[in-house]
Amino acid sequence: MNTNKTFLRGELVLPLIIIMNSFGVVLMLYSGTGISAISSMTYALSEVLPVFSLGTWTYIFQSALILILMALRKKFMPQYLLSFGVGFAFGLMVDVHKEWIQVLPTAVPFRAFYFVASYMIICMGVALSNRCKMPIIPTDLFPKELSDITGAAFSKIKVSFDIVCVATTAVLTFICLGGISGLGVGTLLSAFTMGKVIGKIGEWMDGHVEFVTYQRRGHSLHSRHSRHKLRLA
Repeated sequence: MNTNKTFLRGELVLPLIIIMNSFGVVLMLYSGTGISAISSMTYALSEVLPVFSLGTWTYIFQSALILILMALRKKFMPQYLLSFGVGFAFGLMVDVHKEWIQVLPTAVPFRAFYFVASYMIICMGVALSNRCKMPIIPTDLFPKELSDITGAAFSKIKVSFDIVCVATTAVLTFICLGGISGLGVGTLLSAFTMGKVIGKIGEWMDGHVEFVTYQRRGHSLHSRHSRHKLRLA
């Protein structure tokens, strides 16, 4: 057992996760390499049906994911509603970042840096989400809970989920807009590799960081069994 771990309060880390993940999504889109795989579906919906903003479509899509998880669990899961609340805050922050990000320079070297930075920000944010012992964004919760439900490794579920989102986005935008929109090399790279990178970052966190919260042991959404499987992903 590592006695030199850093202890962090999950309640304090959660707002940082929301800011990080929402910024990473918007920054990747701004880099011109395509939006992140997990947000590609909501981007497609915002382009095909622009009656709602990207942020609004984000938490509408996340609501659907929560309902799917409840259907798979075959019971009402009140703790999932807390995750929806976090997703609502995430959607709002997506729109906030979209408003100010235009001030950043757009030269090619900057765009390359934006992609690398956004990729790592999202990977770090998702790894933190999976371990902070707090309600997490539904797009992060979905592959994590699906891994718990099916018994499959998180990294495999994450990659599969991202690929399905990207493929659906390609089909939806091609049919409705006459061409594939919002996808690029960055989207494909993140879809096929991000699950593994998140797993590696998570393994490092497991050895160096311990999250603590005010929740009683039996009432945490994420069981010790689930966290153990994530460490093996």
